[in-house]
Amino acid sequence: MTDAPYDPAREGAQMSFDGRMSYGDYLQLDRILGAQAPLSTAHDEMLFIIQHQTSELWMRLAIYELIGARAAIRDDHPSLAFKMLARVSRIFEQLNSAWDVLRTMTPSEYTNFRDSLGQSSGFQSYQYRQIEYVLGNRNKAMLKPHAHRPEVMAELEKELAVPSLYDEALRLVARQGITVPAEVLNRDVGVPHQSHEGVIAAWAEIYRDPERYWVLYELAEKLVDLEDYFRRWRFNHVTTVERVIGFKRGTGGTGGVSYLKHMLEVVLFPELWQMRTVL
Repeated sequence: MTDAPYDPAREGAQMSFDGRMSYGDYLQLDRILGAQAPLSTAHDEMLFIIQHQTSELWMRLAIYELIGARAAIRDDHPSLAFKMLARVSRIFEQLNSAWDVLRTMTPSEYTNFRDSLGQSSGFQSYQYRQIEYVLGNRNKAMLKPHAHRPEVMAELEKELAVPSLYDEALRLVARQGITVPAEVLNRDVGVPHQSHEGVIAAWAEIYRDPERYWVLYELAEKLVDLEDYFRRWRFNHVTTVERVIGFKRGTGGTGGVSYLKHMLEVVLFPELWQMRTVL
């Protein structure tokens, strides 16, 4: 027994970082932790800023994983995509939990700094827009809030020019010998996918014989998982906004809760849900 304080250096831990890479250096923590700049004296504005900044970081990872998964599916390596899609589902579970923290802020506390936001609003998030576009909700009207950022517009327009994740999934289904209507495979990928009876039939064929089409069956379930978590995130967003501001208009001019409720009606992979009724 000894009363001497524990010294990790005795076990070989590096304790001197003059001229060497440290934890903070690798993660560029000075830049990250210096990026919070409240515009009011309200205590809760820091919570609001950090919650949205961390959400944007998680969305950056989600985009990275979704693009990787789409490429794997396009290149006929769907099994590589499964881990990426599962990770995105977990990312949205993490994003969902963040609403629990934000809901600790009361309406009166938010009112103390709401005017400081000006016209800024979450619906202006270009990363969220890119996630929607990758997944297939390709509403070109939502490019307008980004017109003042040419580099952002270029990135979003680039995304609209290539098949969505769901488009690539349906093309894979066709390459695996399942009939997918030609008009679906050759559609204009720059607009939202519309539900098609032929696609419902294709997924139903897979689900009726999962052992034969196991890879496609597993891909379908990964997509359903992803949309499930995405829907929960959207629903909790609506609930949080209603709890904090009621039915006031959003700072960006949207209807607030009414706008968010409309977004709940968007279905990313419609035939995967409709197919369950016809099985």
